[in-house]
Amino acid sequence: MKKVLITLDYDPTSQRVAERGFKMAKAMHAEIILLHVLSNPVLYYPEHALMVPLQVHNMEELKAVAQQFLDKTKLDFGDKTIRTLIVEGDTAEQILESAKKTKADIIVIGTHSQKWLENILMGSVAEKVLKDTTLPLFIIPTKKTDE
Repeated sequence: MKKVLITLDYDPTSQRVAERGFKMAKAMHAEIILLHVLSNPVLYYPEHALMVPLQVHNMEELKAVAQQFLDKTKLDFGDKTIRTLIVEGDTAEQILESAKKTKADIIVIGTHSQKWLENILMGSVAEKVLKDTTLPLFIIPTKKTDE
């Protein structure tokens, strides 16, 4: 395993996903790529584990905020070699496409606790990625109520 793709969204539990993916990658001496997919025009900015609504007027602003989010995560780890990647589109499709383009060896992804009806109607990103990938996945279950 030489490249680890860690997928992050703005959910407060993403920090735990990033931390676990980072530890795994470091143990394998692998390159780390942090990925954020811009797929929803409604944006919430994480601030001290709270989701704060952020008004964004165009895609460039969305990208800038996403880059700040990834840069902060990179800074928190204190590793300047971490690469960041921001892409637009369907989340599951873009995770798979990014893994292919970066030649990732494993994808790290979190699953958020959702209500059963939401899961039936929408499915989950992790499920869609699992269904369509040929790469190993490191799936980290998270719950918003976890500490």
